[in-house]
Amino acid sequence: MNWDDLRVFLSVARAESLTRAGQLLRLDPATVGRRIARLEAAVGADLFLKSPQGYGLTEAGQKLLPAAEEAEAALTAGWSGLTGAGETLTGTIRIGAPDGCANYLLPQVCATIAEANPGLEVQILALPRVIDLSRREADLAIAVSRPRTLRLKAEKLSDYRLSLAASHDWVARHGMPEAASDLSGARMIGYIPDMIFDAELDYLAELGLTHVPLTSNSVSVQLNWARSGAGLAVVHDFALPSAPDLTRILPDQIALTRSFWLIRHAQALRDRRLDRFAALLSAGLRQEIARLEAEVETREAAQPPNTPP
Repeated sequence: MNWDDLRVFLSVARAESLTRAGQLLRLDPATVGRRIARLEAAVGADLFLKSPQGYGLTEAGQKLLPAAEEAEAALTAGWSGLTGAGETLTGTIRIGAPDGCANYLLPQVCATIAEANPGLEVQILALPRVIDLSRREADLAIAVSRPRTLRLKAEKLSDYRLSLAASHDWVARHGMPEAASDLSGARMIGYIPDMIFDAELDYLAELGLTHVPLTSNSVSVQLNWARSGAGLAVVHDFALPSAPDLTRILPDQIALTRSFWLIRHAQALRDRRLDRFAALLSAGLRQEIARLEAEVETREAAQPPNTPP
C-alpha cells in the first residue's frame, strides 16, 4: 500500500464519483478505477459500493478512512514544517461560510490577508447550509453553531448582532414603529422555513413573528428585499453599512446576538499553514465585526430619534 493509492482513495471517498475524483486529481476516471482496484487487492476487501447515488464506502472503506486521513494530515504537517513558519503563506486555502459572513465580512478580511501573502490563493465558498469538512468541501469553515462531532474542532470567533431593519421608503410609507406590538400587520421577510439549516437562524420565530410571506434561503436576497421597501427583515448589523438605505427598527427593544465559530477537521490541527491562516482570519473577523457594528451605532447616533437618516 502506498500514499498515492491512499490519496486516490480519499478523493473518491469525498467526491463519491470516479469522474469527480479524477477531475480533482487530474487523472482520467479509468486510471482512478484501476488505482482503487489495486488498493482493494492490497487490503483484500472491497472499499466502495457502486449505487445510483455514486460510490459509497463499504464497512472496510469506513475502517480505512481514518487511517488515510491521518496519513494525509501527517504529510501536510511535515510539508508545513519544511516550508517554515516564518515565511509568507502560499498555495490555495478554501474557506466555507454562510452567505451573510461570506458576503459582508470575508471579502475584506481575506483581501487584507492576501495582500500580505502574494503567493496565497483564497477561495470563499458561500453556501446557505453547513459546509461538509469531512468531504473536504473546504479547509476551514465558519458556522453559527458549534459542531457536536469529535472529528471537528471549533474555536469561537466572535459574537455579532442582528436587528430588525426596513428601508427609509418603508418608514416613510408606514411610519416608524414605536413598540413591538406595532409590527403585527407588517410584511415580514425571512428564511424559507424548511431550508433553515441551523436553529440559530430561526430569528423571526424567536421574535414571535410567524407570518412571513417573503422568504429566501439567501441572506443577501432578504437584505435586498428589505432595501426595495418590500417589508422588514432581520439583518446582520455588520451588513448595514453596505446598505445605507436601511435603518434599524426598535433597536432598543429588538436585538439578537449570535456567534461565529471557526471549524476545522481534527486531522488538520497539525497543519501549521492552516494554523497561521486561521489566526489571521480570526483576528481580522473580530476586528471587522467590531468596526462595522460601531459604524452603525455612530451613524444612528448622529440622526434625530425615530427618523431615517
